[in-house]
Amino acid sequence: MLPTRILRAAQGSKPNITGFNMRQFKASSGQPKYDPWERTEAWRYEGTFTRWNRFKGGLPGLGTASVAFAGYCAYEYFFLDDKHHGEGHGEGHH
Repeated sequence: MLPTRILRAAQGSKPNITGFNMRQFKASSGQPKYDPWERTEAWRYEGTFTRWNRFKGGLPGLGTASVAFAGYCAYEYFFLDDKHHGEGHGEGHH
């Protein structure tokens, strides 16, 4: 091994001619202030893919079925006879 390499190893890495210290730069930068993937992931949560639109499309007939069921319950309550309930069907059976 050359004596210059031994001296350099003892002193640390060779200083850059430009004065730029990469270790100091990496230490000062820390975490990025923004997510670099933010722009590419944004489409998942905007427009057609918002949380509400995804939920709404999950059960397409639920609204129509709920209104129809409520309408039928109201019709049954107000218009259908309830006289025969509670009476025995077929007098011979106990």
